[in-house]
Amino acid sequence: MHKNKSIVCVIPARMQSTRFPRKMVAPLGGKPLIQWAFEGAKKVSFFDKVVVAVDGDELYDIVTGFGGEALITSPDCLSGTDRLIELQQTGKIQGDIWVNWQGDEPFLTEETIGSLLQTCDAPSGEIWTLKRKITKKEEIESPHVVKVVCDARGRALYFSRSCIPSDKKNLYAHVGIYAYTDEALRKIGGFSPSPLEKQESLEQLRYLYHGMQIEVHEISQEIFGIDTKEELAIAEQMCYHFT
Repeated sequence: MHKNKSIVCVIPARMQSTRFPRKMVAPLGGKPLIQWAFEGAKKVSFFDKVVVAVDGDELYDIVTGFGGEALITSPDCLSGTDRLIELQQTGKIQGDIWVNWQGDEPFLTEETIGSLLQTCDAPSGEIWTLKRKITKKEEIESPHVVKVVCDARGRALYFSRSCIPSDKKNLYAHVGIYAYTDEALRKIGGFSPSPLEKQESLEQLRYLYHGMQIEVHEISQEIFGIDTKEELAIAEQMCYHFT
C-alpha cells in the first residue's frame, strides 16, 4: 500500500529476445537475470504483490524454482504491458496501480520506485514513467537509448530512438519502467497498435497517439538495463554491490 493505493508489480518476461535470445535466464552473479528483478521488486515496501508474467512452462518452472511467483501469459503478447493487460482481464491480479518492472533491469531500487510513484495519488494521473539526463556522448545516437521530450508540466510530448531535440543539448533518456492506474490499463487494452508505435517500436507511443497523459519524473541515479551480452558482462562486475 502506498498513498492509500494498492500497488501490484508485474515483471513481464519472455524467453526469446531479438538481440539476446534467452536473456531472462542468462546467469548473472550465479543466478538467472529474472531472479534479480524479482528479488529486487520484493524488497520494495510499496508493493502489495509481485509476480512474473511468463510466456510458457520453461520460464514458469525457473521462476517458481527459485521461490518466485509466476503466472503464464500468452506467447503472442506483443509487449510487456500486454502481459499486464491479460492478467487484468482474466482477473488473476487486482490493484489500484500497476507497475511494469522490466525483467532486464536488475538493479532498480525502492528509491527509483518512490520517484516513479510520487504523484500516483493525483486525481488526473493515468500513467507515470521516468527519465534521466543523458551524459554520455555515445548514448545520443544510440537507437537502444530511447529519448523523451516533455511539456512544461512534465508530461511526455514524444519518445523516439532518434535524437530529440535535434540540437543535442539537454537530452533526456527514457527509463523504461511504468506505472498505470487500473482504469488506464483497461483503456490501453482496447487500443490497437498505432503507426508511430510500429515505426519506432515503442509501445508508449500508442498511449500518446490515443490522447493519454504520461507524467515523466526525473531521476538522477543511473539505471542499468541489459540488452546485449556485452552489457551482461558489465552487469557481472556491478552485481556484487547489490547483493
